[in-house]
Amino acid sequence: MAAMGAMAAMGALPAGAGALPPLPTLGVPGVPELKPLTRYEAMRLGPGWSHSCHAMLYAPNPGMLFGRIPLRYAVLMQMRFDGLLGFPGGFVDRRYWSLEDGLNRVLGLGLGCVRLTEADYLCSHLTEGPHRVVAHFYARQLTLEELHTIEISAVHSRDHGLEVMGMVRVPLYTQKDRMGGLPNFLGNSFVGTAKFQLLFALKILNMVPEEKLAEAVAATQKPKKPAIDQAAGATGNTPAAKPANELAAAAKTGNELADRAENQAAAQAAAEAAEQPVAGLESGAVAEQLAAVPAAEAVEQPAGLGANAVAEQPVAEPME
Repeated sequence: MAAMGAMAAMGALPAGAGALPPLPTLGVPGVPELKPLTRYEAMRLGPGWSHSCHAMLYAPNPGMLFGRIPLRYAVLMQMRFDGLLGFPGGFVDRRYWSLEDGLNRVLGLGLGCVRLTEADYLCSHLTEGPHRVVAHFYARQLTLEELHTIEISAVHSRDHGLEVMGMVRVPLYTQKDRMGGLPNFLGNSFVGTAKFQLLFALKILNMVPEEKLAEAVAATQKPKKPAIDQAAGATGNTPAAKPANELAAAAKTGNELADRAENQAAAQAAAEAAEQPVAGLESGAVAEQLAAVPAAEAVEQPAGLGANAVAEQPVAEPME
């Protein structure tokens, strides 16, 4: 809160009150800097500039994830209708509203039960791009119970399910894999200056050490491993082991085919060997029967009996 009060006081000073100290910057590698300006300077911008006001609501959180990872703070953001993450707020028409009145009007539509004042003002930045927009940012520290009440109220607000898909809490920790938690969260898509404002507030309000912010941002810029490699790492197998496993599987299949062929050959040989004695016995029986037939009968038997017998057998007609 002290940092917010100091920033608000700096913004309210008139131009002739003397030199102001340099405005704080983000200074995190990999995140483009936005030009800071005081509230007073922002209010002196001409009519060609648009003003957006957004707010970060947060609360100290003594909870522990899995009983060992400190949560430290609960920070609220929104999932918007376009699938982007952002803070509650919106554009303010300076012709009809002050910054705070316009902000509270928008917050009432999306949250329903919170009002901010000039004391909650944190910073202003000029945005990059073709549109001339100055982004004002506010931050209000609440108790965890108050924050939870706002989360419940947001579900019943007018914009819930329309322009706002739901509230989300920002994980401020980093897990042992150096990706879980804040790094993975920063890998999402943010609207406008929301990502910059989040990192700026976490630094200015001393909610996350600057080196931890830099590490989280750097982790999001590393090329991600393919999903198949992550699955292999989760089971303890390395990608290099995959070709060896495939070769082993192919060799196993080849051995199985060879064994199957050998078994079939052995079975065929055994069958042929079993048929040969049977054929010999049949030949011997036929020879004995022929020997038992008297020679006269053998002479009297017509030579063409076998052929006639075969010829006399009815021939099956072909099926139509």
